[in-house]
Amino acid sequence: MPAWVAYAALALLALNLLLAVALLLRRTEDRSAGHAERLERELRDELGRQGQATRADLALAQRAMAEQLRAQGEANERRLAEVRATVEVRLNALQAGNEKKLDQMRATVDEKLHATLEQRLGESFKQVADRLEQVHKGLGEMQTLARDVGSLSRVLNGVKTRGIFGETQLAGLLEQVFTPEQYAANVATVPGSSERVEFAIRLPGQRSDGQPLWLPVDAKFPREDYERLLEAQERADPAAVEAAAKALEARLRLEARSIRDKYVAPPHTTDFGILFVPTEGLYAEALRRPGLLEALQREFKVMLTGPTTLLATLSSLQMGFRTLALEKRSAEVWEVLGAVKTEFGRFGGVLAKTKKKLAEASDTIDAASVRTRAMERRLKTVEALPEAQSARLLPGLGGPDSEAEAEADAEANAGRGRSPSPDA
Repeated sequence: MPAWVAYAALALLALNLLLAVALLLRRTEDRSAGHAERLERELRDELGRQGQATRADLALAQRAMAEQLRAQGEANERRLAEVRATVEVRLNALQAGNEKKLDQMRATVDEKLHATLEQRLGESFKQVADRLEQVHKGLGEMQTLARDVGSLSRVLNGVKTRGIFGETQLAGLLEQVFTPEQYAANVATVPGSSERVEFAIRLPGQRSDGQPLWLPVDAKFPREDYERLLEAQERADPAAVEAAAKALEARLRLEARSIRDKYVAPPHTTDFGILFVPTEGLYAEALRRPGLLEALQREFKVMLTGPTTLLATLSSLQMGFRTLALEKRSAEVWEVLGAVKTEFGRFGGVLAKTKKKLAEASDTIDAASVRTRAMERRLKTVEALPEAQSARLLPGLGGPDSEAEAEADAEANAGRGRSPSPDA
């Protein structure tokens, strides 16, 4: 039941109570014992009538309220149906639009994904193909390198071929620094000996007997001792390292002794020789042995070198050769300058005589010019003939060139600032 209906009923009850109270107040004056019951009955009757009227009003109000509520509910249902229909239409339209846009977006995304995927796959396949090609090329190079290493290993296994390896490297270094006239190969540095050193450098100057002075250079490659040392170092075996190093030192001492005994023989050669080892690692191991290089130079007169140190030594020797050549050439230049000075003095005398002769010729020409002008002044009173007639009378002397020559002579004399002769 709505609240306003309850409030209306309470208002009607309050109104009835007020009316009853008013009747009671109006009839208080006539109260009496006999009238009390009658008033009470009237009051009950009035209250009953008022109650019936109130109940009837309430029933009418309730029916009116029910009708109103039913009409309001029907109106609300109609509005809800309309709203539902509108919402459904709009939802359907929105769903259709969203589906269309989703289809467009899906097509666009699929197209871009397909293009991107094809591009990425193409790039990836290209990179893979390039890498595979590089790997294939590298494998080919590795195979070639393996064959070369195998060939080099076979070459280095023999004593003779190891010597050829060191000799080839030594020849390459000598070719970089010296000219073919400054060194020679397979030289018998000791007269009467059959031993020939691999290379010998021809030092500047000659001995008293006219023969060249040689510097012997021999290449050695003790590969077995060096490999034993490297293997011991890889195993981290100090005892084996020391034993291999001592064996390598003994081998180098033996080679230095051999060079001294076979190839060093002053005054045919220098008082020392050069022992060349073809690898920097072997030279470094020799440097690690305390006092080895000094001992080789002191005991055997042999200087131990590697590729780098030999190149530096050869370069310094080449600079010495050039210095000696410059000193020799400077003496020759001074001699040539002395001869030129003598000839220049003679040339000065000849030049002075020539100047004198030229001055005499110039004076003679000036005198002839003066006499020519004097003759011209004397002949001014004589009437000149036409050029054609003059040329006919004096063939070879007339013509326009004669006047030009006369004017040129006059200008030359004026430029010298000479005054006319008194004879003029």
